[in-house]
Amino acid sequence: MIEKSRLQIPRPTARPGDEPDFSYLELSPAGSIDKPAIGSRTRDIEYLSSGLVRVLDDDHTAKGPWDPGLDATQQQIALRWMMLTRALDDRMWQIQRQGRNSFYMQSRGEEAVSIAQGMALRSGDMCFPSYRNQGLYLYRGVKLVDMICQCLSNTRHMCKGRQLPIMYHSKAGNVFSISGNLATQFPQAVGWAMASAIKGEDHIAASWIGDGSTAEADFHHALTFAAVYQAPVILNVVNNQWAISTFQGTAGGGRRAFAARGLGLGIPGIRVDGNDLLAVYAVTLWAADRARRGGGPTLIEHVTYRGGAHSTSDDPSKYRPKDEWEAFPLGDPVERLKQHLILEGHWSEEKHAKLEEQLKADVHAAWKEAQKHGTMTEGPFLNPESMFEDVYAEMPAHLESQRRRMLEILSGE
Repeated sequence: MIEKSRLQIPRPTARPGDEPDFSYLELSPAGSIDKPAIGSRTRDIEYLSSGLVRVLDDDHTAKGPWDPGLDATQQQIALRWMMLTRALDDRMWQIQRQGRNSFYMQSRGEEAVSIAQGMALRSGDMCFPSYRNQGLYLYRGVKLVDMICQCLSNTRHMCKGRQLPIMYHSKAGNVFSISGNLATQFPQAVGWAMASAIKGEDHIAASWIGDGSTAEADFHHALTFAAVYQAPVILNVVNNQWAISTFQGTAGGGRRAFAARGLGLGIPGIRVDGNDLLAVYAVTLWAADRARRGGGPTLIEHVTYRGGAHSTSDDPSKYRPKDEWEAFPLGDPVERLKQHLILEGHWSEEKHAKLEEQLKADVHAAWKEAQKHGTMTEGPFLNPESMFEDVYAEMPAHLESQRRRMLEILSGE
């Protein structure tokens, strides 16, 4: 019992030089969490926000009521997409370190979230991603070369160089543009879902933020609107344990699960093993079906781990143990699905190694193609005049004057 009031500062369980300590994580045995009916009342399924839905156990066997029953081919396809995402991440990290790109953010350790949810959603559903959802873009049809060109801000850049690297979009794939402002995609997704409901469509929206972004006001605004208007939306909190250099407890994760944040508003919350592709797929399909049937929003917390640095500007060795990812109790999503397929007799180490090399070659070929359109240090470069385009139907006089002056300066006049 605390004898007097005092300020309490959340602190991680381990710092550099310490042994990794995940004792704070509450884990449930695989297959132990009941799967409720789609139409269950929020008050009757609150247990989903405190337990952890898991399908794959520590021996890589699928078990329990949440097993989605994906066949071997579907699982192999999912594994390929996760491996492709990781191959792209590795190549882009190298390119940045070579000085050919200004900035990059990897999704290492979180690939199952994007791929499983991409598989569970329909093509007409609208996605409002965060900056570690590159797998979602790939799954929804964005070409490797276009992903790379976006990061290079070159002449093939999908926004003509007007977006930061990694802030992709895809109109054809129904993936909204990423914003550099944290959590703004949450209320945007809710608004889109409300519009879909007004029009009587069965399309839903889905959005993703990190654990740190739950401290933003937009997160709470989105929950309120989603609850009041029963918007058909899936709101995902990807709890990768670290928001840049602050651990998840700084955003309140040490008090209660992020999945429970919506309970007071009547929004069901589900806490899922974010490194278990089968569990993430099953939970997303359940939430999507509920939304399409008029059941309203669902908040999903994906318990995962950021395996790499926050970005190319970050050094995680300054704030967490060097080997913390290797000690994470929920493992590596790619390795876990691989081992499950091997256990079931549908995969092998040889097939895996062969596919890994093929995907690396595919990414390398895309990189070579992207180079033809320019890098940060090598042309061709975007025409500076393009910065004045696509804003006004008719260019105002003051901008026309600025454009002419810029051309004079560039020509040396």
